[in-house]
Amino acid sequence: MSRTYKATGINLKTQALGESDKIVTILTREFGLIRAVAPGARKHNSSLGGRSGMFVVNELLIAKGRSLDKITQAQTLKTYPGLAKDLGKLAASQYLAEIVLCEALSEQPQEELYDLFNEHLHRLEAVSSANPSGVLAHLAHGVFHLLALAGLTPQVQICCLSQHPLKPDFTDPNWQVGFSIPAGGTVSLEARERLRKEGQREINNQYPMPNVPSSMPNTQTVVVHRQEIPVISSRLGAMELTLLQHLSQPEIMQIDGARDHNWLSVEQILRQYAQYQLGRPIRSATLIDSYFAANHDATV
Repeated sequence: MSRTYKATGINLKTQALGESDKIVTILTREFGLIRAVAPGARKHNSSLGGRSGMFVVNELLIAKGRSLDKITQAQTLKTYPGLAKDLGKLAASQYLAEIVLCEALSEQPQEELYDLFNEHLHRLEAVSSANPSGVLAHLAHGVFHLLALAGLTPQVQICCLSQHPLKPDFTDPNWQVGFSIPAGGTVSLEARERLRKEGQREINNQYPMPNVPSSMPNTQTVVVHRQEIPVISSRLGAMELTLLQHLSQPEIMQIDGARDHNWLSVEQILRQYAQYQLGRPIRSATLIDSYFAANHDATV
């Protein structure tokens, strides 16, 4: 069996090893997620220095190792220089990379994930730096598509309780819909209230059992089984629901009236949902918060 193999991959994460090496975590089309040593990559004149940077796409020749494989050759195919020039874009790219790291499998082809991640990096890089809400919109779009690829998409078209379609009502400025992370998506507040009242009536019909002392032998406990009332994680207005419902489209939809705060709300919802589904925090999200807080202060 050959001790070397070829792969095409994009760098997702790097860490120092020893005095001059790096360990690079790479998403490859052919073998999924791999970790390999880039020997001497931290030396000033190393040919692997730039090729081991974040979001660099390389054609690689890798030697199998006992614990870690080793990169012996790397030919750069693509880079995303525009991401490093804008803090918002860089933070959004790292955010998507964290989700990819959670979803990617090892020792299995990951062509769809590889292509989808590169596509969204390309879209982020192309966003105008003068348009912060564009970065948020493309970040939300990328998160939604990555969740969809993993089969974890939140339900945003219908109510999780009634299974009835949800249509945003722009004629009512106070119109809202709930979003329940445990329930897996959007919840009609009216349907939730009906469920709560029905559950209360059911309890009232079953309890109490009159004139039966609790210490009496042979008494039976009545167990009431009813549908759980979902916890509402957040509430959305008509615009936020509209944006969420359009994220499944291949391209970002231009929605008249959408503002930065609308996209911030959508990103926060998707962040909480993704963290719940992935079982871990998205650390790069703090950079998104810092960037957009600073941007807001600068424009007020």
